[in-house]
Amino acid sequence: MALLSRFRSVFSFTNIRRIFQFGGPREIDLGAHTIKSHGASVARNHMLDWLILVVLGVIAIILNQIHPFNRFVGKDMMDDLRYPMKDNTVPVWAIPIYAVLLPILIFVIVYLRRRDVYDLHHSILGLLFAVVITGVLTEAIKNAVGRPRPDFFWRCFPDGIDAYDRWGDVICHGKASDIKEGHKSFPSGHTSWSFAGLGFLSLYLSGKIQVFDRNGHVAKLCITFFPLLFASLVGISRVDDYWHHWQDVFAGGLLGLVVATFCYCQFFPLPYHNEGWGPYAYFRALEETRSNAINMNDVSSAVNGQSTGYVRRESNAEMRSNGETFMAFSVDQNSTTSTLDELESGRR
Repeated sequence: MALLSRFRSVFSFTNIRRIFQFGGPREIDLGAHTIKSHGASVARNHMLDWLILVVLGVIAIILNQIHPFNRFVGKDMMDDLRYPMKDNTVPVWAIPIYAVLLPILIFVIVYLRRRDVYDLHHSILGLLFAVVITGVLTEAIKNAVGRPRPDFFWRCFPDGIDAYDRWGDVICHGKASDIKEGHKSFPSGHTSWSFAGLGFLSLYLSGKIQVFDRNGHVAKLCITFFPLLFASLVGISRVDDYWHHWQDVFAGGLLGLVVATFCYCQFFPLPYHNEGWGPYAYFRALEETRSNAINMNDVSSAVNGQSTGYVRRESNAEMRSNGETFMAFSVDQNSTTSTLDELESGRR
């Protein structure tokens, strides 16, 4: 019975809530900075960032339309490029859902609890920057490298009859779009985008639930691993579908995770920092609040000092016995001593 009671106490709702509670000490009322009160001003302050984000998105679309480098593919290279053509286990349309919309949904849930518009805006902006920058870099590298996919043979020769020119390079007679995609193996776009979006989410959760608070709750660490695990499974599916070599997946995952870390650090302290639970903008608002409070205290002290001096001057007025008033004053001791010395020396 004692062991059962101990088990219940460990897994009680109160204990679990204490372990996974969000954020640090609330030194100012976060509810004072909501979308309604500060949303418009925050958006205006970052208007240039949103404009750059749109420009980067257009660049990514343009890069996707460019034909990649037509790399030489000889007959002796075909042994590693004869894997069958398969459909995507994870379709392209699913990437924005789990790498963008899912993290944004979590950001909104956190906002509903904390009412911090800075946290909501910066997390969404940082996430979108991570995904879009990763997309630009991925498409640019794909076009520059032009590495053939593992199923390149069947893209180039759908009928199984291969042909080569006098230099030994392939003469493809397959579908143009399939051949174009066949030269976009390195790095893996699915993997890079997955690690960009879900890697950003993992960092965000690490800060919010204070994974590195030195209390030794490994369960917190496991929660932050779930997004990375899902991104890793997406990368593995690209190898299983014969759309990528393992090097493509490794490079894509590393690229997405690095970009996500850089974009996260633009708006949030690293999760192991003592203030990793909040965005930089929150702490700037905190400093401004403290500064305004200090200034108000200084003004109040100055006003109170003037009032006190007036009261003291009034209190120095005393009544004579005949009803007349006279002002009592204090004599500076140093000044009096100096005057007496001058009189004694005969100078006055």
